[in-house]
Amino acid sequence: MVDHGYEARMASTGREGLVKAVGESYDAIILDRMLPGDLDGLGILTTLRTAGVSTPVLILSALSAVDERVRGLKAGGDDYLTKPFDFLELTARLDALMRRNVGPAAETTLRVGDLEIDLLTHSVCRRGQTIELLPREYRLLEYLMRHAGQVVTRTMLFEEVWHYRYDEPTNVIDVHIGKLRRKIDLGSQASMIQTVRGSGYILDANH
Repeated sequence: MVDHGYEARMASTGREGLVKAVGESYDAIILDRMLPGDLDGLGILTTLRTAGVSTPVLILSALSAVDERVRGLKAGGDDYLTKPFDFLELTARLDALMRRNVGPAAETTLRVGDLEIDLLTHSVCRRGQTIELLPREYRLLEYLMRHAGQVVTRTMLFEEVWHYRYDEPTNVIDVHIGKLRRKIDLGSQASMIQTVRGSGYILDANH
């Protein structure tokens, strides 16, 4: 893909791909219908669209019947390419998807309630008061704000903010969440960052 001007990130399982697609920003996603594990391509696609992820998706599949192509497109796919295919056709379809996806200029500010992040200067403020955050705290808050109103699991935070695989019990995330709460809540009794027992955390603008 690099030879054709693309920078690609790979995922070997459906769940790994879902975490990347939800937690990061891409110009386009190439999604195989048949994936190892308990989450197939259409399951990933349905979850992405339900979560509000609008990244254009090119589905790859050996299932070439018309009804299968229709299923993929109705699930939220933007294009459907059957196997075997020529690599030049794949790149041409990607180019077309990304041209259609050109939209307004990238956002420079995130706002959730009265909490605001300037993505250019990395400054954070709430109710007009500047909040000083350490680099890891800033990345943690930015991730939570980009997923405001959604439950964010510890696995997602560990992989997308710390860039490690979450494979054993650790309280490092809880410690950082506690510090972040104390800084952004400004003495409020109710925290904006709510713990969802057994699942993770959710940033709630109503607190």
